[in-house]
Amino acid sequence: MTGFRKRQLAGLLAAALWTAPAAVSAQSPIEPPFPSPEMPDPLPGAAPEAAPEDQPPEPPADRAARLDALFAELAEPGRADWEKVEGQISGLWARSGSPAMDLLLKRGNEAMEAEDYPAAIEHFSALVEMAPGFAEGWNARATTYYLMGEFSLSMADIEHVLVLEPRHFGALSGLGFMFEAMDQPELALEAFEAVHALNPNRPNVNEAITRLERMTGDADL
Repeated sequence: MTGFRKRQLAGLLAAALWTAPAAVSAQSPIEPPFPSPEMPDPLPGAAPEAAPEDQPPEPPADRAARLDALFAELAEPGRADWEKVEGQISGLWARSGSPAMDLLLKRGNEAMEAEDYPAAIEHFSALVEMAPGFAEGWNARATTYYLMGEFSLSMADIEHVLVLEPRHFGALSGLGFMFEAMDQPELALEAFEAVHALNPNRPNVNEAITRLERMTGDADL
């Protein structure tokens, strides 16, 4: 990966770190009441809530308000139902507003789950070409590239995801795992800290932060 690409991704991480706490702190306390479809580890996400196929698209302002409320819930330390909240967020992210685009996402996810990665890439590439503003198309293709071991291509798609959805915990987690695998612990730690700011309750992220703090010398003595 080039130095320029690393600086670009580091800038996106800084933006995500800034955006996440601001979005949460702006909310008043909320009473308790990903897709992506469920992401294979280590691009973790929760199973999305099913949405009726004939459900009309949600107005953008309503969708944004629901996401902000859910992220405020997700940021509560010790929250036992954090996986459910992640799933609700992922369910909202997975709705493109177009039945044709949703079908491409569904077919791509089915191919990815069947480990037919070339077919999955074909579906997701058509999706991002026709709907470049739909973050889950980029995220799904990034996941497929990750599973293929194509880290550079995966990271390039994650850049698009984070421009469109700076709070995308699945993309940030995947970025952290890839940076760690590429022996870039400082950038990996930034990615996982961004996820932790959104959800302080995910065990594998907290374990990664502890591990990386020891590697980078940032751990409390």
